[in-house]
Amino acid sequence: MDLAKDKKIAVLNFLHEKKIANIEELKVILGTDVRMTVFRILHQLEYLSSYSHRGRYYTLVQIPQFDELGLWSFHLVRFSRYGNLLSTAKVFVEESEAGYTADELENILHVEVKHSLLQLTRGGKVNRYKAGRSHVYMSVEKGRLRQQRLRREDRQAHSEMNMGMGVEILPDEAKAAIILFFSMLDEKQRRLYAGLEAAKLGHGGDRRMAEFLGLDVHTVAKGRKELFEGSIDRNGIRHSGGGRKRVEKKRRT
Repeated sequence: MDLAKDKKIAVLNFLHEKKIANIEELKVILGTDVRMTVFRILHQLEYLSSYSHRGRYYTLVQIPQFDELGLWSFHLVRFSRYGNLLSTAKVFVEESEAGYTADELENILHVEVKHSLLQLTRGGKVNRYKAGRSHVYMSVEKGRLRQQRLRREDRQAHSEMNMGMGVEILPDEAKAAIILFFSMLDEKQRRLYAGLEAAKLGHGGDRRMAEFLGLDVHTVAKGRKELFEGSIDRNGIRHSGGGRKRVEKKRRT
């Protein structure tokens, strides 16, 4: 028991100092040539394998300082809180707003993902459909898939119409017109309009529209979700007394 405890402590200390290690380095630390011995110790300590470098590097779950996407890189070796590349790609596709092409996901993960996405598709773990010249990978859950496809089609339409212009580069006349129009809307309409424009801008759109229109970023996000999840309460959208005025018939005198 003491020997097993000493081995665990040796691996623990080594990884806390070096942050990551490959199997050969861990064999030396444990004084063994048996891979199963290494993995038995790693399992006891709770480990993660890298999603880059074919999973050849290991760290302990408490070591990485993951970013907001759940990713961590050390000396160009990349780790994910979700595990290996297959698991990570699956989570990113499922949680994406409009799905990902292979190139889009590679720009985030900084590794080649085409083979992993194809494997996930064949295993029924993600959905794939053709959009233009590219394949887009989306969730297999029907409700989520519908939202992602609507968002992807909306982005594509605005891109083709050259409407994906960021608020930072709009001419002053256009900004003034938007703000004037925005001021004429009621609270619910403002939220929905801000959410729609944020969706057009893509990543970071909630924050940019919130700053531009002077709203809380959570308000913009709520409006965007209401639009794309179809959860809009249609009651009360029109003001009392709104709409076309009733025409009264005139009597002949």
